[in-house]
Amino acid sequence: MQIKVLRNILEANQRISDQLRAMFKENKILVINLMSSPGAGKTTLLEKTLVQLKEEFNMAVIEGDIQTSNDAMRIAATGAQVLQINTQGGCHLDASMIQEAVSQMELDSSDILFVENVGNLVCPAEFSVGEDHKVTILSVVEGDDKPEKYPLIFAESSVMLLNKTDLLPYVDFDVDKASGFARSLNKDITIFPVSARTDDGLDDWHEWLRREVDRKKQD
Repeated sequence: MQIKVLRNILEANQRISDQLRAMFKENKILVINLMSSPGAGKTTLLEKTLVQLKEEFNMAVIEGDIQTSNDAMRIAATGAQVLQINTQGGCHLDASMIQEAVSQMELDSSDILFVENVGNLVCPAEFSVGEDHKVTILSVVEGDDKPEKYPLIFAESSVMLLNKTDLLPYVDFDVDKASGFARSLNKDITIFPVSARTDDGLDDWHEWLRREVDRKKQD
């Protein structure tokens, strides 16, 4: 019975996700589901992206957190449209939450919608939210074995952003090992070593976003 209930939940989520994906496709909005463990640097990296690309794209953000609107306030300071979802203990965002959120947002002229998911390397990977791409941030302070220990999120992601590379001289982290684990799970994953603090590598990440926006507009 537990397996049946879980399957029903995932199937219901997928139906709503498919509806969202069709709507986003019709409106030519690139949707990025941004995931990581807590403290990996999601919000800082997103802030930098919003500020550095704001002259090129109209961007909006859905912020997922268990409690508080701290991150949403940081995002709002960049000038981007933002809506906060507090899950009140839930470990991930799901498609029904995103459906309700977008109904309250003005997305008609948006080029990119970022969904900053709840900090967690497990649950968010299982629930599609109508995104074009899942993007996972792994920080070098977390350990190079995380793709091996949490395989699903890396197997499902189009991009792994290897963040906080400015700290590599001070931590025991093997970039090749982490990248190898990720590529063994997903041969097509794109890996960008970046530092949201120093901006190193962000140009490559932003260029990837530009290509994906262009591809979405041409669909």
